[in-house]
Amino acid sequence: MHSSGKTPLIRLAKRDGMAGAGQWGIRIAAILLALVVGGLVILLSGNNPIQGYAIIVEGALGKTSGIRQTVKNFIPLLGTALTIAPCFKMRFWNIGAEGQILIGGIVTAGFMRAFGGDISTPLLLVIMAVVSLLAGAAWGMVPATFKAVWNTNETLFTLMMNYVAIQLTSYFVALWENPVGSNTVGVINQRTKDGWFPELFGQEYGLNVVLVLLLTVGMFLYLKYSKQGYEISVVGESQETARYAGMNVKKVVLRTMFLSGAVCGIGGMVQATGSDVTLTTAVAGGVGFTAIIVAWLAQLNPPVILLVTFLFSVLEKGSSVVQSSFGLSSDCADVLQGIILFFILGCELFIRYQFVFHGKGGTRA
Repeated sequence: MHSSGKTPLIRLAKRDGMAGAGQWGIRIAAILLALVVGGLVILLSGNNPIQGYAIIVEGALGKTSGIRQTVKNFIPLLGTALTIAPCFKMRFWNIGAEGQILIGGIVTAGFMRAFGGDISTPLLLVIMAVVSLLAGAAWGMVPATFKAVWNTNETLFTLMMNYVAIQLTSYFVALWENPVGSNTVGVINQRTKDGWFPELFGQEYGLNVVLVLLLTVGMFLYLKYSKQGYEISVVGESQETARYAGMNVKKVVLRTMFLSGAVCGIGGMVQATGSDVTLTTAVAGGVGFTAIIVAWLAQLNPPVILLVTFLFSVLEKGSSVVQSSFGLSSDCADVLQGIILFFILGCELFIRYQFVFHGKGGTRA
């Protein structure tokens, strides 16, 4: 049957596949183009682009204060990207990591306030790890259960639960405010440091770094070599194939979201007691959304997620230094980050699709 319309001159067609070398070639070209366009933005602001990029690197890695902030940004972003990777691999769009982190932070802050001084710090840390894990897992299981039983839209469900978690956090901040009337919880157990993470290797965030690196290794082994990781991959490829192979798809969905929520809950604990040592609605710091970009750029591969997270953290810290050094507004730093992200994300279009050109006398469907 012939249609009356003409075939478009240009159309997008899905690629059958592209060799790894070709994919990385496109990605490298996108990064170089992003740096060129970002350099033009710096140039138009009246500054030297080469100097600007040098400041980004030096500001993030050149001084102790910069390194500390880069590491502080790196830890929650890496942990969150790793926890959503299994969900995305099985095509369950968990947009609720932000809320799961906040719930873990609420529980942690509550236990620090209630039992600090009554329980030794090592035991309190273990208890907080368990309860934050269970709280995050329970929060993640709500949308997972609705998806498994009633096939609800997990994207909207998990997204809306973020806002519920934010309101719960605001409630507990008001309930525990210290001093009264400040609308902040303040630094919890500031005098005694009960429940605080100990320094490791003489570094404030040493234990935090060790934990996320262990998580990276564990997630890599889990996804690549475990039976459960294999089931996640099969469910992501085709639920029908998974059922035909005898897999319980509902069980896989519930189990994976339990794992994701549990680790996010632990992430809330790390932020509340190992980093900020307080409770605010900014405990998660927006990493639940940035982590989605990181995970996709890394193709849900834990070792690559580690690398991409590091580069993101350098860019985030370094851009703020460029802003202050050049006397730019905060919007300029955001524009620079946005340009780089736009090109890097945009290159995925050319990896997955190709442009097909037709002559004027193109065929008809």
